[in-house]
Order: sequence, then structure tokens, then C-alpha cells
Amino acid sequence: MIRPNFEIEGGDDDFELVYSPLCQVISVGGDSVSVKIYGDGKGKWILEVEDEYDNSTVWDDPFDTDQEALDEVLKTIREEGIWCLIDAPS
Repeated sequence: MIRPNFEIEGGDDDFELVYSPLCQVISVGGDSVSVKIYGDGKGKWILEVEDEYDNSTVWDDPFDTDQEALDEVLKTIREEGIWCLIDAPS
């Protein structure tokens, strides 16, 4: 997976976005989402899921570990189905 090099501006808070090695594409029944887990620059992890139409779902609260973030998206897919993370083309 190619990961862009992002920098968040803000004086002393500048940092390079660090992706977790747990980032992956998850497919269920022909539908796929891209799971992105990246550091927030403060020791926590952000969970973002992008569908095939470039729609993005970002969890409100950061996670203590990247594994907790991955576990959360797997639980969501297991309990609610992958379609809850896929929106219509925009």
C-alpha cells in the first residue's frame, strides 16, 4: 500500500503522519474497504475507513493502540456488516 507523506501544520505541533503496519484492505462478499490507522501525534491512534468511492469514516475518539483500532473496525464489520462503512458514490 502506498502511503502519502502528510504533515500537519501548526507551529511546534508539526509532525509526519505515521501509519500503523496494521493498515489493510478488508473484503467481505465482494465489497472492500481500506482500513487506515495512523498516529495522532500525541501517542494515540486514529481509525479511518475509506470505501471504494473515496468516502471516509473516521472514529471520533482516538485509540490507545493500533491493535485496539483494528479490533474496533473488525468488531463493527462483524456486528453491523461491511455495508455500514460503504456510502454511495459522490
